Amino acid sequence: MRNVFLIGPMGSGKTTIGQKLARRLGLDFHDTDQEIQDRTGVDISLIFEIEGEEGFREREARVLDELTAADRVLVATGGGAVLREENRQRLRERGIVVYLQASVNQQLARLRNDKSRPLIQHDDREAKLLELAAVRDPLYEALADFTFPSRNRSVEQSVESIYRALEAQPTKPATPQVFGPDEADGGNP
Repeated sequence: MRNVFLIGPMGSGKTTIGQKLARRLGLDFHDTDQEIQDRTGVDISLIFEIEGEEGFREREARVLDELTAADRVLVATGGGAVLREENRQRLRERGIVVYLQASVNQQLARLRNDKSRPLIQHDDREAKLLELAAVRDPLYEALADFTFPSRNRSVEQSVESIYRALEAQPTKPATPQVFGPDEADGGNP
């Protein structure tokens, strides 16, 4: 297995699932948001405050370029990394792209107490998440080699389902593989 890149909206489990999946696959784990914070010494919300979203996206593109160029890595991307064509191209060309799909209701439940994500610091989080989904979901779908819908499964069950799919298809599939609830739970495409 070469590289695996996790995409999806905030709250879809990219970091939590990614850490465990990387260990299971024997890959080095990296989270683009954490890498940016480690390099700058400040949190993402301060970068947004000082540089705006465009400044953050520039930093994100540089970090993503560097991380995806490495070998044997699993990279959890930020939810907006897919907005730039250059990022999508790098992800597409440098590894297997796994889309962790989550509904807005699931995101609201998972992010209800989150104060660290600048894009959802609004009075109407649901409206903001719906707005982001309208733009990003089609990009995630078009880019994904594998799509796993979020269900009421444990992190371990999700990791196992993704692991089995990747082990069965260790290279980019000829056509995207979308796992329904039964298939994702059973690990069969």
